[in-house]
Amino acid sequence: MTAASDLSLLAAADAPPAAPSIARRHGGLALCLLLVFVGAWIASLVQTDGGAVQVTGLRLPMQGGQWLAADLFRPRTATAANKAPLVVVVPGFQRSKEALQNVAIELARRGIVALAIDPYAQGNSSASLSPRAATEEGYGLFGVVDFVAKAGVLDYVDTARIGATGHSAGGNAVLLAASHFGKRARREGGDSLLHSAFVSGYLLCFTDRNLKDVRSNVGVSYALHDEGAFRNENGDGDMRRAPEALRCVNSARGADGAPIAPVAEVAIDQWHGDAAARGLRIVHNEPLLHPLQPYSSAATANQIAFFQRVFGLDGTKPPHDQIWWWKEWATLLCLVAAFLGVVPFAGFLLANVRAFRPLVHDLPPPAPASARGVVFWLLLVAGAAIAAATYIPMTDLSQRWFVAAQNREATWFFPQRMNNGVMLWALCNGLVGFLLFWLGRRLTGARGPVVGAQTTPGLLLRAAALSACVFTGFFGLLAVVHWLFHVDFRFTFVAARPFDANLLPLLAMYAPAFLPFFVSNSLRANCAMRFAGEPEWRGALRAMAANALGLLLILVAQYAHFALHGRVYWAGGADKDATGGWLYVNLLFAVVPIMFVLPWFHRRCYALTGRIHLGPLVMCPIFIMMLVANTVCYLPF
Repeated sequence: MTAASDLSLLAAADAPPAAPSIARRHGGLALCLLLVFVGAWIASLVQTDGGAVQVTGLRLPMQGGQWLAADLFRPRTATAANKAPLVVVVPGFQRSKEALQNVAIELARRGIVALAIDPYAQGNSSASLSPRAATEEGYGLFGVVDFVAKAGVLDYVDTARIGATGHSAGGNAVLLAASHFGKRARREGGDSLLHSAFVSGYLLCFTDRNLKDVRSNVGVSYALHDEGAFRNENGDGDMRRAPEALRCVNSARGADGAPIAPVAEVAIDQWHGDAAARGLRIVHNEPLLHPLQPYSSAATANQIAFFQRVFGLDGTKPPHDQIWWWKEWATLLCLVAAFLGVVPFAGFLLANVRAFRPLVHDLPPPAPASARGVVFWLLLVAGAAIAAATYIPMTDLSQRWFVAAQNREATWFFPQRMNNGVMLWALCNGLVGFLLFWLGRRLTGARGPVVGAQTTPGLLLRAAALSACVFTGFFGLLAVVHWLFHVDFRFTFVAARPFDANLLPLLAMYAPAFLPFFVSNSLRANCAMRFAGEPEWRGALRAMAANALGLLLILVAQYAHFALHGRVYWAGGADKDATGGWLYVNLLFAVVPIMFVLPWFHRRCYALTGRIHLGPLVMCPIFIMMLVANTVCYLPF
């Protein structure tokens, strides 16, 4: 044996055992990066209509030192010599400007300048000085319309043709803006600054008091199966005899400005009144659910057709000629590829950074197949049942514990009113998870330390440092993609937005409360659900299904009750505000997918290190940053 071979053997013996899959992961990491950039490039091509539309991020100054973040979609045909109409796009409660970019994309393709905004206290906009921002400021829409109409900065916009569209609470803001500017026009003389308004997914604002001042064309789109329809005057989503829809239609005016003959029943999809007199009205009633309405081609076509008619753009692309879904699929590719790259990136760092190599241990042997008995299945079902039974009570409790956020008051103390409920649920079920794991060991007679859970303070510090590197890599990649292509990683309800340093205090505030859930999830997924003789995919799939089952049962119960009785089970009683139980259930459309994939990441990180700790430390900050960046937030800045 040569000296060189002796040295190599000594080095191998001195090094910690390496996970056999680490070296093979570098190619996977490169593939994930490639897919992210390909997806972002395709998404950019779609949102710019192949270069025909210029997309720019803006930060607009508003009154009192407030500001609004916005994305401007300018067709290149819009110039100072060829002015174009403009439509402000206002997302609803819990949504950011990217949520309704499908509308902005399609309007811009038809020669309309579109300005998608983050409402106050959402996305990257500032908090509002008012706890009733939607009512008193239109989520910032009032200030935006004034800015566009009076600042003279957008010289390619025809300020006589400014419109607005919004979904849910954003729709409320749009109708209130029509009333606000109509009232001002009546007081000062002249036309309303808001030429036309399209309201989607909201009816509570259609009162005589608001409609009497409207001097704009108005379109309404309401989902027939809207979960929040219990708040409407008739208690359902049928617009044919809805008093709100009737009031809207009966406020229409003809070419001479005189009111039209009142109707006793709304003719769905039928035009009433005259657009030139700003008295046009139309009501749509698509057979959809509330959260799915913004992602419907039919609902999008109705908005397109409305603005084409009121702005006299009949010669542009037909309403059903839509490409926005291609962007959704492209950013889904980005989202999936970026997350799939998290584990190989961690593996790359483990293999190439000496300080992280002590984290790699031999993979502990799985439990014998006999451990998958009656006790195992009973505890699995119990965990899902407790998760389902505690969700709504925890959201109710959060409204009593975090009063300032619940009342929309600026606060540094847990300022995210919707996430507060999810946080309490996660903390509760994290502790329950530890209890169930301990109970399972007691009932099966397991003794001694839990193999795969041992660690030291030094190893935890190394794992935390590795987590910080992965977190930086994930959001650094997102920052580069956003800088190059002005897109993020998202698909409908699930989204990773670019990193915002202003949210770091929230990450430090919320992550410790969520961490026990992530740790207990990793403990159970790896130390209680790995069995000898079982393929890895089967064990991972069972852990994923078990983790999401409890919250999925909430959705099943909610919509089964809705299908049978026409009213959601968790409705929020007579609450007319935007915090009823039905909205906490709707929040699960984004949470359940995260719960489903989480155990997969924990098991992959376990395969890298042979310990349960890396998965929670890596995934908790990433998921919590996604959570806090995509919800309403009443921070005092």
